[in-house]
This record gives sequence, structure tokens and C-alpha cells, in this order.
Amino acid sequence: MSAGPGVSELEHVLVLSADIESAREFYERALGLRAGDRPPLQFDGYWLYAGVRPCLHIADRDSYRAHARTLGLDVPRAADGRGPVDHIAFSAGDYDALERRLAGLGVQPTRNDVPGGGPRQLFFDDPDGTRVEINVTAPTTKEGADD
Repeated sequence: MSAGPGVSELEHVLVLSADIESAREFYERALGLRAGDRPPLQFDGYWLYAGVRPCLHIADRDSYRAHARTLGLDVPRAADGRGPVDHIAFSAGDYDALERRLAGLGVQPTRNDVPGGGPRQLFFDDPDGTRVEINVTAPTTKEGADD
């Protein structure tokens, strides 16, 4: 039995910011994302890339809200920067290097090790209060391999 048409993957996350320059700089410095090509949308913002994929979009909160209204969409205001989504998550490959990078920016993440061999996690907030999660899966080793 076919499940029918459906989504294949998450494409991107859009975060709203009161200061898109600070938000862009934070994500570039903290996560190593880079600002790249973005179509001439009707609100101010950036597309940040991980490799070739623009996975994180940043939009100026006020200009995005105004544009959304022209489409008949409501953009609620969240008092603490969070809405119904608790966090956005990324994968990374080097836990220690990421911790050093964050420490250099004055970011003190909350750490968590998922039981049962799950990923090591770092949680922190961006400048607008959006919670970010980084998952680093321990590299697998081959048993019996020469050291």
C-alpha cells in the first residue's frame, strides 16, 4: 500500500529577528553558517547556508510581519522570542571544536548526553531568544581495526 505523496525532508527554518545583522553574525560565528544568495523577497533578511543548502533563513521581524499581513497570514508576537516551536537543531561533527567556538563568543551552552549511545548535545539561545540545539554523534569505530 502506497503512503501517497508526502514531504521528503525539512527544507529550512525561518527565524525572526529584531536585528538581522546581529543574528546573521551570530549564526555565522557560532555555527559556521554563511550568508549566500537569496531571492529579492519583499522583506529584509538573509539565507544562511550549511554547505550548498540554505537551511536557516533570518527575517527582520517587522518587515516580515508586514509582508505576511499582505498575504493574510498572522505572525504572533512571542514575549520571550519563542513561539510554539521550542528549538531548531543542527548536526555537527566536532563537539570539542564547537564548544571552543561557542566559548570564544561568550556562549555557555547547556550540555546533554543522550543515553544509550545517542548524540552529545549543546543547547543555547540566539540573540533573539530562539533556542538552538547542536547534535554531535560520536564517530563509529571499527572493532579489531589497527590503531
